[in-house]
Amino acid sequence: MRQATFSNPNDASDYLANYIIQKINSFEPTSSKPFVLGLPTGSSPEGIYGKLIEANKLGLVSFKNVVTFNMDEYLGLKPSDPQSYHYFMYDKFFNHVDIPRKNINILNGLTNDIEKECAEYENKIKKYGKINLFLGGLGPEGHLAFNEAGSTRDSKTRKVDLVESTIKANSRFFENDENKVPKHALSVGISTILDNSQEIAIIVLGGNKHFALDKTINGQANDPNYPSSYLQDHDNVLIVCDNAAAGIKSKL
Repeated sequence: MRQATFSNPNDASDYLANYIIQKINSFEPTSSKPFVLGLPTGSSPEGIYGKLIEANKLGLVSFKNVVTFNMDEYLGLKPSDPQSYHYFMYDKFFNHVDIPRKNINILNGLTNDIEKECAEYENKIKKYGKINLFLGGLGPEGHLAFNEAGSTRDSKTRKVDLVESTIKANSRFFENDENKVPKHALSVGISTILDNSQEIAIIVLGGNKHFALDKTINGQANDPNYPSSYLQDHDNVLIVCDNAAAGIKSKL
């Protein structure tokens, strides 16, 4: 597990955006050999998306031959709901770059058949062979995607019940009203991420993520109480963080 630490969130985001650009360009993707990219939502990757958009507009990278798979989606929210992850991804990224809509994959939070939706998502990932780079973030309690405490190493895409800490953390997007936060979501599993990804890159920003980052890197490996600790079970993980997340105090 490699770690790159920067003094501020902007520099961390800039580094990881450039890292992704370099990976895509060196891969030289084509329509028959696309670069497969796993993507997260949340505040941490927003800076990365902004820099990728800028690079795309400058002609420094193209997403025409990139296929994306998002980590998760709330159950019960329409794609047009501003709090859905479908809306987030289009608003923050997809609407601003040259990615074909057919290359975008996001779990359907309105599905009438949850088991079928999840199984088809797993199968579609496997159809591409491997996710070349899976970009992710960490929850304050160490969750990865919506894999909450208790998630097993062999878990796959499934319906998950959101725990109180996650609902509380996400209430800031729902007018700070926990009652408005969906209580269930669809999420890729630990196995989905680890066993299908050639490389995993995690962006970790802010002092509220220090606990999770410490458990991820220094905690007991494969501890189901802290799902991000399963990352120790993958041989190609890059952690990009700022000083606050790393627990480094700024010099006065």
